[in-house]
Amino acid sequence: MTITLRAFAPADEDEVVALWHETGLTRPWNDPRADIRRKLTVQPELFLVAVDEPADGTAARIVGTVMAGYDGHRGWLYYLASAPTHRERGVGRKLVAEAERLLEAMGCPKVQVMVRPENDVVRGFYTELGYEPFSTWTTGKRIVVDGPGGPA
Repeated sequence: MTITLRAFAPADEDEVVALWHETGLTRPWNDPRADIRRKLTVQPELFLVAVDEPADGTAARIVGTVMAGYDGHRGWLYYLASAPTHRERGVGRKLVAEAERLLEAMGCPKVQVMVRPENDVVRGFYTELGYEPFSTWTTGKRIVVDGPGGPA
């Protein structure tokens, strides 16, 4: 298995959305295709995919993603996904490390991520990478509705 990282390309959309569905990242009130369109207008170089290029000549496939962003104050990671077939192989770690490298090159001093409280596996993953939990009241307001109502 050879995993390479590269920037998302528009031709990747169907495969990426399928991966997000497979890994439970999508929610009925968020349109993942709209999220992709939005990301491609702001720092598209921070939208990465991990591609498995098998040595046996079979077709390459996307096995991971991460979206990163930097607002001038802090960086954020979103849509980190690793295909279930490729878990425990370092795909997520590679994606996070590359996103952090790109953010640092932009002058970003701090990276944050939001994880649902019940997602212990992902919380443990970020803890292993040196992310520290902190208490804060997180709130949001949807200003563009993509699908049927619900939390963002």
